[in-house]
Amino acid sequence: MSDLKKELYNLCAEYVRKSMDAAELGIKEAQKASNEDTKSSAGDKYETGRAMMQQETNRNLAQLNEANKLLVALNRINTSFTSDKAETGSAIITNNGNFYLAISAGSLMVNGKNYFAVSPASPIGLKLTGKIAGDDFMLNGKHYIIESVS
Repeated sequence: MSDLKKELYNLCAEYVRKSMDAAELGIKEAQKASNEDTKSSAGDKYETGRAMMQQETNRNLAQLNEANKLLVALNRINTSFTSDKAETGSAIITNNGNFYLAISAGSLMVNGKNYFAVSPASPIGLKLTGKIAGDDFMLNGKHYIIESVS
């Protein structure tokens, strides 16, 4: 089962890398556009354009910072541990879906099965943490039964 967790981990790492790449590209493009913007006789047009590019750079820097936080959280996960209790790095099968308790990375497909990568701090992550096979809980009017934890 550790192969499943390693594959889920790798998909989360790919998600983070793509987020970081997109943010870095956005920063470079905004800086390039700002540098290419020339002062014109239109008065404040130049300053407005530079301010907009700075806002775009700041937005992308914030996205890069968030992606770095996800990377730090992901790097704390040990993919080779086994536990009967759901904790960070666990793959959890329920009657209402499959989950990977790691970072919020959305839907991941492994071996034809869909898993939702969720943060331990998310509402579903908080409910899953500490559960073992046979445990159940309610969330948003849905009844979840833990079928297995690996």
